[in-house]
Amino acid sequence: MIRDPKDLQRYTASERANHWLVGICFILLALSGLAFFHPAFYPLVQFFGGGPWARILHPFIGVLMVLAFVIMFFRFAGLNRMTAADRAWLSRIGEMVDGNDHGMPEQGKYNGGQKLMFWLMTLSMIVLVISGVLMWRSQFSFAVDVVRLASLAHALAAVVMIVLIIVHAYAAIWTKGTVRAMWYGTVTRAWAKQHHRAWYRQMTGK
Repeated sequence: MIRDPKDLQRYTASERANHWLVGICFILLALSGLAFFHPAFYPLVQFFGGGPWARILHPFIGVLMVLAFVIMFFRFAGLNRMTAADRAWLSRIGEMVDGNDHGMPEQGKYNGGQKLMFWLMTLSMIVLVISGVLMWRSQFSFAVDVVRLASLAHALAAVVMIVLIIVHAYAAIWTKGTVRAMWYGTVTRAWAKQHHRAWYRQMTGK
């Protein structure tokens, strides 16, 4: 892909690698988790070499995802603090969905929707971690009732996370020019000016 040297860098190579590691781990966890959740999805265990291997690998992949997510959290938490402009953006999100985003409140590197997504994913991740530890029978021994409640919380948080990831991926594809930021690390100046005008001014001084 030929890129304009005037393009703006949105993500470094390490930030992109961090993002893809979390994403790949989540896909593997979703596949194995769905296999455990309902018999109709059980054939998905074949991606892991069968049921026993899927059960063995699931929590360890979960640990890897959490560690990668913690790194990502500290990298981006500061940029995801909600501001008055973000709340104004969220109050007019209907315009964005309709494709009329030219009059939306100016946004920094992330808009209100992305920031809300970040914090919802963080909350879901916390629930997944705590409930996952309580369910990890081969490593820990908690009361049966605790494990049952943890299983319910884990399933609910997983469903929320799957929905959030689907919305995240759809929004990235729907907003033309966004996906390239995670592939190549750059975006065009026109993209930045239209979708994140405050960040555009910060990066260009215009």
